[in-house]
Amino acid sequence: MTDPFKNRTPSLNGPATDLLPISPSDVTDLPTVAVALYIEVAGTLSFVSQAGSIRTVEVAHQSILPVGTRRVNATGTTASGIHAFVVG
Repeated sequence: MTDPFKNRTPSLNGPATDLLPISPSDVTDLPTVAVALYIEVAGTLSFVSQAGSIRTVEVAHQSILPVGTRRVNATGTTASGIHAFVVG
């Protein structure tokens, strides 16, 4: 199989290298800061941004939220099927 990522340096200017499922938690940060989130099922999303701010937004079905994210909080989150776009 040809791997177009083999000789490419991970970059915020390029595509994510993986998509990780998220289990919302009020205390545990993501293993890697997400460059964006994908949400399968609409609802409220409470998260801690890369800058450290707690934000709460309404998201639609199959949304992509292009914001650096450290944690998705369990409290205040009703959206589900949440995945993190990660680089590296």
